[in-house]
Amino acid sequence: MPFSSDKEAADALARSYQKLRQEIGKVIIGQEEVVELVLTAVFSQGHCLLVGVPGLAKTLLIQTIADSLDLSFNRVQFTPDLMPSDIVGSETLNQQRDFHFVPGPIFANIVLADEINRTPPKTQAALLESMQEYAVTVAGKRYPLQRPFFVLATQNPIEQEGTYPLPEAQLDRFMFNIELGYPSYEAELQIVKNTTSDTKPTVNKVLHADEIEAFQHLVRRVPVADNVVEYAVSLVHKTRPNTGRAAARATQLLEWGAGPRASQHLIVGAKCHALIHGKYSPDIEDVKAVALPILRHRLVRNFKAEAEGVTVDQIVKELL
Repeated sequence: MPFSSDKEAADALARSYQKLRQEIGKVIIGQEEVVELVLTAVFSQGHCLLVGVPGLAKTLLIQTIADSLDLSFNRVQFTPDLMPSDIVGSETLNQQRDFHFVPGPIFANIVLADEINRTPPKTQAALLESMQEYAVTVAGKRYPLQRPFFVLATQNPIEQEGTYPLPEAQLDRFMFNIELGYPSYEAELQIVKNTTSDTKPTVNKVLHADEIEAFQHLVRRVPVADNVVEYAVSLVHKTRPNTGRAAARATQLLEWGAGPRASQHLIVGAKCHALIHGKYSPDIEDVKAVALPILRHRLVRNFKAEAEGVTVDQIVKELL
C-alpha cells in the first residue's frame, strides 16, 4: 500500500478508522469509546482486556471487529480444564511414526480469549510468550505467529467463584484494560429493536493484513514533542509510591505503581489517538485520553485504599 508521504498515509488511516466505525456500528450500538480503544490497540500493536458484566456484547464486539478486518480469527473459551496445549498446539505421532506439530488456535491474527480468568495460571501463562514475542515454543522448537497478531480477552468482574485472577505479569501484557458499562436507555432501545428482528446486518471488510501492518509502522514513525514524552513518563512516576517523584496520594493509597511498559503504551497510544482524530502529532490531551485504560490494571491498591473504598480509577483521575 504505497503512499507518497507519511501525511498521506496518516490521512488514509483516519479515513479507514471512520469506515471501521461505520461498519462496526451496524452491529454494535453505542460503546463508541470502547470501539475506539480496541481499534487504537489494533493500530498500536497492543492487546486488550475487556471487563464487563454478562450481556454487554463483549464477545460480539470482538467478533464484529474481526469481521471488519480481513484477518484470520479464532475464539478460545477458557474453562478450568483447558490445558496449555489446547491453546498453542502439540506434537503428535503421524503414520510414519514421526512427531509433527499441530498448531493450536493461537495461530490466528485475532485470538478471542473468552473469560480468560476461568482457567488456571499455567494455561493463562500459555499466552505470555505469544503476546510479548509473537511466537510460541513447543518441545524446544520456536514457531513464529503470523502478523498482525492481537489477543482480545474478556472477563466478568462479578462472579468470582471458580475464577483465577490474572497475575500482574500477565495483566501488564495488555495495553488496555477496557471497562464496559451498561448502555444508555436510548442505545438499549435501539439494541432491542435490532436484535429482535429477522434482519442481520452485513459487516464489510475494510482493511487487509498488509494495510494494518503499514499503519502500525506509521504510528511508530509519528514525531512526539519532548514535553509530551516528559508528561507521560512523569505521570507514570507519580504512581510509584515512596519514590522521589511519587504523588502524595499515590504513596498514601498504592502498594505498587506502573512500570516502564505503561510509559511506552502511553506514547504509542497517544500517537495513534492523534492520527485517528486527524492530527499529525500527539499532545498532552492525547496522552490523557488513553491514560485511564492503560494505568487502571497496573496499579495495586494498599489496605488503606481498599478500606476507604477508593478505586484505582479515582486515583488515576486525581493524578491526571
